[in-house]
Amino acid sequence: MSAKAFLDTNILVYAHDKAFPDKMEKAQGLLFRGMRSGLVAISAQVLSEFFVTVTKKAKRPMPVERARRELELLSSLETAEIDAPMVLRAVGIGQRWQLNYWDSLIIAAAERTGCTTVYSEDLSDGQRYGLVTVRNPFSRQSSE
Repeated sequence: MSAKAFLDTNILVYAHDKAFPDKMEKAQGLLFRGMRSGLVAISAQVLSEFFVTVTKKAKRPMPVERARRELELLSSLETAEIDAPMVLRAVGIGQRWQLNYWDSLIIAAAERTGCTTVYSEDLSDGQRYGLVTVRNPFSRQSSE
């Protein structure tokens, strides 16, 4: 990871999910390298989605207190706040590239934090949205 990267929720979830050991290893690598280098960012949306996913949607839900501790650790990362200008930017991104609102908000947060890459399993690998390129670290073609 040499350029600043944005981590989507699924990367954080997989970093904690023992059910998918290969994905867990790759996600932890991205997260830990990013934490050490300071070249990684997330958003308040990502933190919220992470909490809901690991405590409510996972096959083996994480206890709330453990999830809270994980949130405290993750909050040391650069975190984009969601405000009115970001919401409006996300709406514009969604209209321009035909993305759903939540994915558009991820792209808007990546832009705001100066990230040129978004690591995500949910968006199309290699797709560019302005200056932001999506990379799926779990795809066979991925170098991450």
